[in-house]
Amino acid sequence: MKFYEATEDTSLGYTGNLDDAINKWSIPGAEPCPTCRKGGGIAGFQYPCADLSSLPAHELKKLSNPWPVPQEEIARLIELVRPFVPSWAVLQPGALLGPITGKGMSRMGQLFMQNPWTLLVRRGAFERLQAAGVRGLQGYPIDVRFRGKPPPELLDLQLELHGQMHPTCLPPDRKPPCPTCGDDSFKLPDPIVLDAATLPEHVDVFRMRDVPGIILVTERFVEAVKRLELDGVTFRELEVR
Repeated sequence: MKFYEATEDTSLGYTGNLDDAINKWSIPGAEPCPTCRKGGGIAGFQYPCADLSSLPAHELKKLSNPWPVPQEEIARLIELVRPFVPSWAVLQPGALLGPITGKGMSRMGQLFMQNPWTLLVRRGAFERLQAAGVRGLQGYPIDVRFRGKPPPELLDLQLELHGQMHPTCLPPDRKPPCPTCGDDSFKLPDPIVLDAATLPEHVDVFRMRDVPGIILVTERFVEAVKRLELDGVTFRELEVR
């Protein structure tokens, strides 16, 4: 099985965007760690299924403000949110929750990537991909008012986390995780080599567990997109070892 990185196809000249839209809630960013001085959030952890509306108003206010907070508060909010996300979900500072809401421009392809870590699909294309046998599709409606007609009905894909980089492509001088906050970030290798033993057999579109901002797909997904003549996204094959 071949695996690919999915990226926006900028050659088509689409002008649609969601620049004025964000997920309804999020885990706030983290204040700088006293040891490594790193903080902020991680892009790519997104759970549009999460409906937090039953939480108290004062908690929702905290989950609507991305401003960095202490690690202790991050840990508390993560436990508060955990019952509302799938059991496999990884919750970290910056994790996005609930539907995308706001305003947008509607001229976009059948598949749409507002950024490298968000993949949206028009409902008709979503249903065609399902009928074509693509596995692991979970789509949730967005709540966006579009300028332009007709407004597209877009589904935000909720993607499982699978796949790690093969040790041979990692920097030999990689530092150990921070003893205080656990941060183990490093410069992304180029090219990326995937570890075959960590890749899934039951889904055809997913996030890389090592780098959740990267969306990966199988050749089954690529072949379905080409056969159905869906546009908006391009694919780059990655080495698997």
